[in-house]
Amino acid sequence: MRPSFTTLGCPDWDLDKVIDNGASFGFAAVDFRGLQDEIDVTRLPAFTTGLAESKRKFADAGLSVCGISTSLRICDETKVDTNLEEARRTIPIATELGVPLLRVFGGGIPDGKEKSEMADIGQEMIGQILELDGADAFRWVVETHDLWISSEDCRLLLDRISSESFGVLWDVGHTARVGEEAPRDSLAVFGNRVYYIHIKDAVYDTGHAKAMKDGWRYVEPGTGQLPLEEAMDLLKQRDYDGYVTFEWEKRWHAELPDPEVMFPKFIQWFNGLDLS
Repeated sequence: MRPSFTTLGCPDWDLDKVIDNGASFGFAAVDFRGLQDEIDVTRLPAFTTGLAESKRKFADAGLSVCGISTSLRICDETKVDTNLEEARRTIPIATELGVPLLRVFGGGIPDGKEKSEMADIGQEMIGQILELDGADAFRWVVETHDLWISSEDCRLLLDRISSESFGVLWDVGHTARVGEEAPRDSLAVFGNRVYYIHIKDAVYDTGHAKAMKDGWRYVEPGTGQLPLEEAMDLLKQRDYDGYVTFEWEKRWHAELPDPEVMFPKFIQWFNGLDLS
């Protein structure tokens, strides 16, 4: 397993700082979910006209780009055109950078629709995406997020989309904290379709000033109440050899400690795990 981080955790850093700090802190890779004021990096010069120079900087630092986290919402029938347009922008950039993973959301409009109907839409959408030039070179991973946190709900998509190019981004915090699933139960459903991992820890602390609406607040990995070590041990038993990404949601929660503090703490926690 290799440690990585998402740029959600460092929204104030420019590209050079992302690369320099990521490498110096000991990360193997970075997943881009925005850069400073722009959430869609495919619209930035560093990933378009300046892509060759950016690629050189990553190579010089020994830092890979493990993912681009898109805004695609595959189960929303109103997003077909925007999904395809973003996918077309993302594919050539990801190809040039050697990115293995592209994150998508399930999304969807639940009013009047069953999950099975939304999964049908997702199946059709992924089918159209995989027909795009170069799309089948990546693993398109749906995050356990929003309407698709439950492993059984995700199974609706996995059962319909049999392509090995499609799988799950398992956000352990979401399935455990929001979905109230034990890691073993989640993995029993996901099977061998887990291609990517997001990690964050939290404690249930309704009286704390920084608690979220559901009463939880984020803390450094290994100090909270989420079953992170259990999940990592189960992944080890399954010979998972992909990226484990620290998703510190600083972009959405400005009150959280800065990445200069928390990123090294994640590396310390990760390196302390018995993953051999």
